[in-house]
Amino acid sequence: MTTSPLDRAADSFAAELARHRTERGLSKKQLATLMGFDPSYVSHVEGRRHRPTEDFARRAEAVLDASGAIWQRFREYDHLRHARTERDPREPDPSGRWIPPGTGLIVENESSILTYTEDGYRCLIRRELYNAGTEPITRYLVRVAVDRYPNDPGRSNRHHRERPLTFAELGLRAYREESGEREAMHWRAKYDRDAFKEIWLLFENGERRFPLYPGHRATIEYTYTVGRDKWGPWFQRAVRVPTRHLAVRLDLPAELDPQVWGAETSLSAEEGPLRRAVARRDEGDRAIFEWATDDPPLNARYRMQWRFRAQSDAEPEGERIRPSERMRGLGILQRGADLLRQPARPFDLPREARAAREVIDRLTDALARLDELHPFAKGVGIAAPQLEIGRAAAVIRPPDRTAEPLVLLNPRVVDAAPDTDEQYEGCLSFFDHRGLVPRPLRLDVEHAQLDGRRVITSFEFGMARLVAHEIDHLEGRLYVDRMAPGVPLVPIEEYRETGHPWRY
Repeated sequence: MTTSPLDRAADSFAAELARHRTERGLSKKQLATLMGFDPSYVSHVEGRRHRPTEDFARRAEAVLDASGAIWQRFREYDHLRHARTERDPREPDPSGRWIPPGTGLIVENESSILTYTEDGYRCLIRRELYNAGTEPITRYLVRVAVDRYPNDPGRSNRHHRERPLTFAELGLRAYREESGEREAMHWRAKYDRDAFKEIWLLFENGERRFPLYPGHRATIEYTYTVGRDKWGPWFQRAVRVPTRHLAVRLDLPAELDPQVWGAETSLSAEEGPLRRAVARRDEGDRAIFEWATDDPPLNARYRMQWRFRAQSDAEPEGERIRPSERMRGLGILQRGADLLRQPARPFDLPREARAAREVIDRLTDALARLDELHPFAKGVGIAAPQLEIGRAAAVIRPPDRTAEPLVLLNPRVVDAAPDTDEQYEGCLSFFDHRGLVPRPLRLDVEHAQLDGRRVITSFEFGMARLVAHEIDHLEGRLYVDRMAPGVPLVPIEEYRETGHPWRY
């Protein structure tokens, strides 16, 4: 039985740790692996058999991204344990931010700029560093990775085997700034592969050494160039050191009509769209795309992707990316995936209202990204199984872009008009072709609300076709199952109705 404030503080820390671990869906063993601890130690801390250490608390806060809650519980416990009245220099700064684990290095601000030029892509990375640890820092590890065809790993591997990235062509330059002084940094190769390099930036040059001492700040900047024959249409930033602010800027030629979107993933979440939209502004003949985030989780990855719409028709056949590959690049399953042939599991509403809302948000975000890539004059829909989510949810954007998207949860057809017509349909999971599909002209559908109520909605003509298509997905069908025997599919290159509404 807890009898002292110290015991109660230790219990509060253990409870906070267990709560955030459970919310992230991690087992004790998984959390221990991510933190670099033995699994039994995590179990002992949660079971109140071991008291938390400062290093343990810092690592738990960083891995679980608890917005400072775990660290606050430790500070309360540690204050009682030591009965300190003066601030320890190792504690967080007065703003209340926690100091991350490991070397004690913090990236207070990262700015990454990728510029497309006639010579290729020029990358500039600028990081403002703070040494919150107890030892001098003498080197900093950076990575350079290229992937010419990110949607075709086999092709990329062959390409880079024949055209390996070299240190000579990178032309790497690195600098360190501190107190207004700017000095060149030497560097040393650590890892050298065809499409991947690891490089130590050294806090020294031919004239002197300048370690980053505890409690000091410095800014490092490095640049390199990669030819267009080796850089694919993507730019990824990975958070390997605790970071407080991350900003990305793409500088692309406006005449190529660039379209940019992004995705993010972390240790506790599957890949999804960026939580903040990419902003565009034009400067003369350049299109500038900018995105930023504060306090990104440790080991999170943010990937920006783009395509040049004005260049697509001029691409050599061997370089052209198939429409289905563009869809796959957005995380949309393609024909042949087992999940597309399995009935989706309905939601238990209202008990699973939160889970349903999260799925709806992911579907809505996917539609927003799709609209940046392709004109959908007929409207467009996406079902949860197409995003590898086996639940009965779909979102449809009507042909009228001013109308609100339609959300379908646990839908089922209760009546259909006997009159049908045949029109061409496409599918995000089979995007290289179009097919002539018969559908009812009217459809009555019973579907659920988040609060558990069920309603019946009647749809006609184009909306009836869109709704029927998405309900088929939730029942494990594709539109080719509805086509008459012997009717051929039309390759997208031969289809002439893109950008035109259905005719009724």
